[in-house]
Amino acid sequence: MVVNTAEPDGDEGGLQDNWTDPSTRLEGWRRFVDADPAVFGLFPEQQWQAMPPQQRDAYDEARIAYHSELQVVRTSTVKEITHQGRLLTLLNQREHGARRGMIVSGEWTTGKTTALKQLGRTHELRVRQRYPGGDRIPVVYITAPPKGSPRKLAMEFARFLGLPVISPRHNTIDVTSAVCQVLIEARTDLVLVDEIHLLNHATTAGEDLSDHLKYFTEHLPATFVYAGINVEKSGLFTGIRGKQLAGRCIMVRTGPFPFTSEWRALVASLENTLCLHRHQAGTLVKQSKYLHQRTGGMIGSLSHLIRAAAISAILDGSERITKTSLRDVRIDHNSESDAPPEPPRAAG
Repeated sequence: MVVNTAEPDGDEGGLQDNWTDPSTRLEGWRRFVDADPAVFGLFPEQQWQAMPPQQRDAYDEARIAYHSELQVVRTSTVKEITHQGRLLTLLNQREHGARRGMIVSGEWTTGKTTALKQLGRTHELRVRQRYPGGDRIPVVYITAPPKGSPRKLAMEFARFLGLPVISPRHNTIDVTSAVCQVLIEARTDLVLVDEIHLLNHATTAGEDLSDHLKYFTEHLPATFVYAGINVEKSGLFTGIRGKQLAGRCIMVRTGPFPFTSEWRALVASLENTLCLHRHQAGTLVKQSKYLHQRTGGMIGSLSHLIRAAAISAILDGSERITKTSLRDVRIDHNSESDAPPEPPRAAG
């Protein structure tokens, strides 16, 4: 029935405890890298219809859990960022001076974090294949701390690594030195820093944080890749520090997908992941234009809309997604505000 998804275990209320460490922690990151794409096999119609209520509830809960998991689609954006990241790690592998990095910038829900993490996953799996066993930590994934300081940044690295509790007696240099030593010994060669738009060079705090991040880039033999929301407008490239960062990094921009054959292919890929008993294949592809208007071409909004509609179809027993059911799903405010108004529904 189900492959690579948690089986219902009869927890109270039918809810499962699926909490895991976030991917900004080493164990959570490794779990993310090791996880295979979720796969679900529907029961044959006759067997599904004959299920007793308790088994049917467990089966539906498993399908809901499956649809709640983000299905990664290999968009052109993901492919480009993975390709550019691969080139940079190869260019930097024997570099002793300033290493080149990459900045991924774009609007909300345009797939920046997904692409960043897929780059890290691909790189780590490649390193594991080349160097099986051992204690390597090929990739570090952190987020820039809000209202950050050098100490907060160093602590983000320390938390990822699971270093012992750091007391107030340890100053920023102590923490940074410990982090660098561990990462060098672990042969870390790719560092991913998300939410980089929180770093603003126009502020004193942003300058201090930038200087400390620069320290890490100069003391670790690693490629640094950053992602953030519209970083060109966030103050990241302000002043001397910003100019220096811009001079060391290539820029890859993400954005809404135009209504082209790729968009229709993305809709088809997401539709192919559905596990509904009465959904007619190709229904969503036929609604590609409506889906584009509804989401503004944002891949994150599209994924949310389709997955939420699938879960609703399980909950209400319809087992299919239609244009009417899509209209009933609420998505992010940006997409809802930008979409053209829905025509009034016919009375009755």
